[in-house]
Order: sequence, then structure tokens, then C-alpha cells
Amino acid sequence: MSDPANSAGGGAGFAATILTLYPDMFPGPLGQSIAGRALAEGKWSLDAVNIRDFATDKHRTVDDTPAGGGAGMVLRADIVAAAVDSVMDGRPVLVMTPRGGPLTQTRVRQLAAGPGAIILCGRFEGFDERLFEARSVEPVSIGDYILSGGEIGALVLLDACIRLLPGVMGASSSGIEESFESGLLEYPHYTRPYEWEGRTIPEVLRSGDHARIAAWRKSQSETDTRLRRPDLWERYEDARVQPPSGARQQTKED
Repeated sequence: MSDPANSAGGGAGFAATILTLYPDMFPGPLGQSIAGRALAEGKWSLDAVNIRDFATDKHRTVDDTPAGGGAGMVLRADIVAAAVDSVMDGRPVLVMTPRGGPLTQTRVRQLAAGPGAIILCGRFEGFDERLFEARSVEPVSIGDYILSGGEIGALVLLDACIRLLPGVMGASSSGIEESFESGLLEYPHYTRPYEWEGRTIPEVLRSGDHARIAAWRKSQSETDTRLRRPDLWERYEDARVQPPSGARQQTKED
């Protein structure tokens, strides 16, 4: 059912299986740069499975008209479930859909620390709702916009996970001091030349004073988050005022 050309490193710790109507879209960008090198080195594996292989008629039909009327077509629960059942092995099954919960860096880290993922890519008007009721799947969205299908979302999700796998990124700190890891956007970066079009690198970054640099970066992260992502800033502020987990409550007797 899978395309051997899109599979590599079968013994890799992180195994990705994509259920899609367009298996030739994979590995796509994931075959390049650090993800591609990691795939070639067997640090993760990829298998693309064609949902159409599970159709039961000669036309390999996977969809039908919406019950109750309306535009477009809906992916059939029986066909998609058969595809899901063929690969279920304990890995989480993620369904790329705009009706899913937002993908977060916390969830990405959880997935990257696990055995991998099965990712189901939608098309047309989406899935027959009974699929979500009958199978243990996790609906996931990568943003509040509509794509032609779930394949692009699957590429985004996998790229976010793969870069966190051991040995994939060059510097171990690269995945820590980034946007969303601390609940804030990342601080701004600079590099040579020192002066460009009349603009210079902030002097604090040339001071060699690591404490001052860390304080400046923290301040910049907080300012940018507050101005650009007030939703993140509100959550960050709420988290800062919460008492540490398990902290002993002070009483008048203390």
C-alpha cells in the first residue's frame, strides 16, 4: 500500500506514516536541508500511503455528496477508516483539519519525543464526522485559514517535529531559545556587518556582558510578544502569576 520511494530508515526511532490521496507530495520539502539529511541518515522514516488503495469499487471512489445537500464532496468514513486501521500500531493518529485544535510547540515536543505519528490528510469538504466518533484520532489545525488539503499541514507538522529529534540540529541550544519555547516570541537577531544602511547592531550585543545581553534579550522578547501577539502575552502573564505547582499555601499560622 505504501510507496517505497518515499520510505527510508525503517529502523528509525521516529516513524511518520502519511495517509493521503497524493503520496507523491512526500517527502517534498522534507527531502531537503536538515530534514532530508536526517531522513537519509535514518534518524526518522517516512511512509506515504494512498487512501485510494482502500476503495472498494473499480473507480477507486473515496468520496460522496454531503448528506443534507451542499457543495463539494465528503471523504467516506468507511474508506478512510480502512486506511487508518491498516497502519494503526500505537502511534498517535493526527487528522489535519481546520476544525482541529491548534498545533503548539508543546504538542510538537511531545510528538518528537515519541515513536512518531500517523497523519491523515483531508481533501474536499473534509471527513464524514463518524470517523472521529469511531476511531481514536486527534484533529489538528496549523492555523485559521483554509488550504486545498491536509498535505501542506502534514509537512509543517513533521518539519516542526523532525528538527527536534536527537542529532538533527547542529547546536543543542538551537531548539530551546526560540519563539514559543518559553511562551514568548524569540528576541531579535543581528550579525555582520556592524553597520548597514545607517543601522548598527545594538551596542549591548557587542559588550561581552552576558548578563546584560540576557536581560536585553528577555526584555525584547517580552516587548515583541506584547505588541505582536497579545494572545501569547496574556497567557504568559497568567502563567507568571500562578503559584508554582505543588507550592505550599501560606496560612496565618505560618
